[in-house]
Amino acid sequence: MSQLSLPSPLGPLTLTEEDGAIVSLDWGEAPDSVETPLLLLAKAQLDAYFAGGLTVFTLPLRMAGTAFQRRVWQAMCTIPYGGTRSYAEMARHLDSGPRAVGGACGRNPVPIIVPCHRIVAAGGRLGGYSGWDGVEAKRWLLDLESGVDP
Repeated sequence: MSQLSLPSPLGPLTLTEEDGAIVSLDWGEAPDSVETPLLLLAKAQLDAYFAGGLTVFTLPLRMAGTAFQRRVWQAMCTIPYGGTRSYAEMARHLDSGPRAVGGACGRNPVPIIVPCHRIVAAGGRLGGYSGWDGVEAKRWLLDLESGVDP
């Protein structure tokens, strides 16, 4: 398992690669960073995303989770850049409940790349987020994608 830490507008992030796939993106720095080709590609894509020049990530991912969590994460990836869906809309789409969708969002091992920030509460309220500043990080990402100066 290799890790690479990188600065971001939301604070330091750490990418983890295992067997040729990205398995996690965590908030904070890893004690030891390694520059593998895949981790450098992921860093370049994140840098481009934060600069407003990338709308779709194209990275091999392997995300550990239940079958339901993987269905939610896959559905998140269908939400277009700049768009949002409510927990209730996602739940209807997945024949589930909003709380179960929220639980899967909170367990997303690759936030930003798998855009759990695009899932919002009823009426457009933000709900929660796993980032450094929680809801503030979510708001920053949504502003970036909507063209508002974060």
